[in-house]
Order: sequence, then C-alpha cells, then structure tokens
Amino acid sequence: MYRVWNYVTNYSLLLIAGALIALVWANIDAESYHHFVDFVIVDNFWIGHLHAEGGHATRTLTLHYLVNDVLMALFFAIAAKEVWEAVILENGSLRGRKAMTPLIATAGGMLGPIAVYLGLAAVLGIYETVSRGWAIPTATDIAFSYLVGRMVFGAGHPAIRFLLLLAIADDAAGLIILAIFYPTGELAPAWLLLSFGAAAAVFILANWLPRRLDRGNQVRPNSTWVRQKLSFWPYLIAGCLSWFGFQEAGIHPALGLLPIVPTIPHADRAFGIFAEAEQYLTDLLNWIEHHLKYPVEIILFFFGLLNAGVEFGAIGAPTWLVLFGLIIGKPVGIFLFGWVAAHPMKLGLPQGMRTSDLVVIGFVAAIGFTVALFVASVAFPGGPVQDAAKMGALFSFGAAVLSIIAGKLFRVEKVSG
Repeated sequence: MYRVWNYVTNYSLLLIAGALIALVWANIDAESYHHFVDFVIVDNFWIGHLHAEGGHATRTLTLHYLVNDVLMALFFAIAAKEVWEAVILENGSLRGRKAMTPLIATAGGMLGPIAVYLGLAAVLGIYETVSRGWAIPTATDIAFSYLVGRMVFGAGHPAIRFLLLLAIADDAAGLIILAIFYPTGELAPAWLLLSFGAAAAVFILANWLPRRLDRGNQVRPNSTWVRQKLSFWPYLIAGCLSWFGFQEAGIHPALGLLPIVPTIPHADRAFGIFAEAEQYLTDLLNWIEHHLKYPVEIILFFFGLLNAGVEFGAIGAPTWLVLFGLIIGKPVGIFLFGWVAAHPMKLGLPQGMRTSDLVVIGFVAAIGFTVALFVASVAFPGGPVQDAAKMGALFSFGAAVLSIIAGKLFRVEKVSG
C-alpha cells in the first residue's frame, strides 16, 4: 500500500474545518449563515437554480449552486477516475473475480441501510415524509473511512484493501443512484446527446485518431503533438459542454464530467486511490487528477461550510433514520452479504482476513459524511427535514468510535505497513 496519509489528512482536515465553522456559525447566527449560503452571484443567468419568474423559466447562480453543482463536479470526476481505472485496467482492483466478494458486500452495505431507514420510517408512521431520503445512509466516505480503518486495522492489513474496494464500488453505485433517482428538475433526456456527443467527439479527435495515425510509429508524432500543444483543453471544453447537457437534462450537474473521464488517455496501470506514487505516472488522466488535488481540497472546505450548517434544534426523526441506517444497516448488510460471498458462494476473503473482520469493516464504512451530506441536500428541499437528515450524516462520525470498540471486541491485530 502506497503512502496516502498526507492527501487524505489534508482532505479530511479542510472538510472538517468547513463543517465545524458551519455548525458554529449556524448555531450562533443562523440568519447570516443562510444569507451567506444563498448569496446570489448572478441572476437571470444560463446556469444556476431553475425557477419561474414572470411566466418564464430563469436561472439564478447562488454560492450554494456554484459549490454543490458546479465545483463539486471536480470531486466526483476524481472519484469516477478511480472507479474507471479500478474496473478497466488489467491490474484494476475491481476487475475480475478478485473483486467479487467486496462488490457483493457493497450491495449488502447499501441494501441494509435502505431496509433500516425505510423500515423505521414505516414503523414511526413518517414514511411518506422521509421516504425520498432512502439513499442518504447508503454512502461511505472514502477518506474518513480510510483514516479510521488504518487506526483499527493498521496500514498493512488486507482488510484495508477490502475496505477501499468496497468504498470505491459504493461511490460508483452512489453516482448511479444520484443520476437516476435524484433528477434536479423535469427530465429532458435529449440534452444528454450533447454530453455524450462531446465525450465521443473529444475521444475520437484527441485520443483515438492521433493513436490511429501513429500506428506502427514508435515516435508517435501525432499523439505527442496533441499532448504538448492541446494538453487538457479539448477535455475542458468537452467537460463544460457535458456539464451543461446534464444541467439542461435535469440530471444533477455535479455528475456532468462523468462521460468525459473515460475519454482521457490513461496509464496502463494504477497504484490505487489517493496514491502518491501515481504522481510518477505521466499520462494525461493522472496529470489532471494531481493538478486538481489542491483545488478540490479547497472546494471540499467550502462544501462543508455551505452544507453542514445545521442548527442543533433541527435534530428529529430523519436524524435517527439516517444514523441508524448507517450504524446498523451498514455493518449487518456488509457482514451478511460478505459472509454469503466468502463461504456459501466460495469466493473467499483476502489472505490474512477473517470473517469477523467483515463486522468491523461494516462499522468503518458507516461513516457517511461527505456523500451523505450531498445526497441529503438533493433528496429534500431546504428546511427541517433536510436539516435533520444532514444532522444524521454528521452524527455518523460516531461510527469511528464504534469501529474502535468492534476492533477490540473482535480482537483485530494491527498490521503495520
């Protein structure tokens, strides 16, 4: 396992700092906090929140929209890059049979929280009010889970690899859920032709065609010219077009860069998510990712600042639905599905990993934070239900304590590495 500590630590500290400032601010002066969040940058613009005005539709670009819908597209692009490489590359961690047990465990880690969330909602008689938030507790925050996983298992334990595979697959499923179940408005799928047309065009013109022309020529003059003269610009233009297509299609535009990621030239191998060793890979996809590293850390600070400002008085039933979905549904689902995959299905576990480790991994994966906050912000309109659901996502940090306790109970032996 390559060193990822600095990246994840920076990512975590900035995000936590933004969330803590938001919590303090919202509970000291809620009015000024919400005024800041909803600050209007440009009215009657071509991007922004869609609303009716004077009998016709118009868009308003607010600070919240700029961060959540525009800039967070860069965060999801980096997540998509890791998923893409894990699936497509020959040594990809999600390629082939070796990924089947964590993939099946991921399914349990999503179905378990959904069952707990909706089941409790039905028992409490608030199903109709909160059912739209069923996807909130399915999220796993990769960075925070990794940090806690290292504390519990040690950096060299095979359970860490298993956890990262599970978290990457969870992210991939979360992107699909956002696209399908949480449209931002009335769907207009014809606009997706712009997104996928831009992806096809940039792949053919800036990737496939130069390689085709260079076939049999080891000097690769055409590919070199495209890389040196055009660099990332064709993909930036295609990304903007794709993002706009998603917005107009009514699909959450933060996912708008996903069709472009697979079109970017990439290395024949990958070292893994957040790996510092990837800085030595000179392909364009890794070059873009590492140049986005610091901007995305700053974006995540503002994401925490603009989304975690919940008044403590907002704690309500949705808080407990999200929290119990994560800290009960995740461990139970991951253990049951992981056990079925490993034993009845005979897919096995990584060498050095015990069946009981699945329970501990389940608690570690119950930290939903970043993506859970994001889903809460799109699942419910602004108001008490959304605030209460966000509080549940924030409380999921408690899973870190439960993970340490579970590690002690199941006698996890740390493996340094």
